Amino acid sequence: MIKLYLDEDVHKKIAVALRVLGYDVVSAHELKNWGLSDEEQIEFAISEQRAIFTFNVGDFDRLHREYLKRGEEHFGILLSKQLPAWETQKRLTAFLYRNKADDVRGGVFWT
Repeated sequence: MIKLYLDEDVHKKIAVALRVLGYDVVSAHELKNWGLSDEEQIEFAISEQRAIFTFNVGDFDRLHREYLKRGEEHFGILLSKQLPAWETQKRLTAFLYRNKADDVRGGVFWT
């Protein structure tokens, strides 16, 4: 099962809704990880062995490439354009249902 960390831009109610469905999800809001840099956000996700979900496409795509260059690994980066909360939850639920942690480790995926 994918353990997921929601970036600061993602509404905290999405984490709650996904947990109700049985997924292991935490948000930057709940953990009070406000104002961290993108690098700090992904480092936190890595320290918790979690994939990160974000709307910040450009910066996290760049971070992924930097990790590849250094030969370092993360637990997955899930990207999306900014959508209404209900649509984000729907897409994340479908993604989490279809994929396992090993499927996303070290990769970048659109939801």
